[in-house]
Amino acid sequence: MHTEILWIAPTAALLLGYVLGAIPFGLILTRLTGAGDLRSIGSGNIGATNVLRTGRKGIAAATLLLDLLKGWAAVMLAGWLFPGDAMLAGAAAFIGHCYPVWLKFRGGKGVATMMGIVLALSWPCGLIYALVWLGVLGTLRISSLAGMLAAASAPLSAAWFGHFQLVLLFLALALLVLWKHRSNIDRLLAGSEPRVGGSRA
Repeated sequence: MHTEILWIAPTAALLLGYVLGAIPFGLILTRLTGAGDLRSIGSGNIGATNVLRTGRKGIAAATLLLDLLKGWAAVMLAGWLFPGDAMLAGAAAFIGHCYPVWLKFRGGKGVATMMGIVLALSWPCGLIYALVWLGVLGTLRISSLAGMLAAASAPLSAAWFGHFQLVLLFLALALLVLWKHRSNIDRLLAGSEPRVGGSRA
């Protein structure tokens, strides 16, 4: 009986994180504002970059913020309700965003949600994440590259600040971000990756 009780908190943290992470804010906002089904626009991704392709900058910004907040909220709520299981909830939120069961596991690429998770677990690492993301995006205007480099900065900054308990989690999330961007990587290597604000096909 005691062993069964020990599983309650981690399982609840995982479920909480997954449900929060799997809320498809980009899809919901584009439908509510009459911008259409986001899955049939541009890349078909439900993240903020694809929302931007609808021409609705405000909705794209809201999607970015909400995707970030759901990762942050999963960690903070789990830390309050289930002390010791915040990292589990963060990982589950990321998986929920990337692979939501109600969208047949076709979700986003996790950059904004990972930032929220990193901020909640270590604000200095989150600050570096944001600076890398915004710095690359502002100079090169390539959203995918900015997101991947920001994700890659998280395990490195965690190690730099001595947060070794976070390194493996951040490394796993960063690798998943890279995996979700594999088509972008192909286009980057081919020199055909579009830039933010560039012409759309």
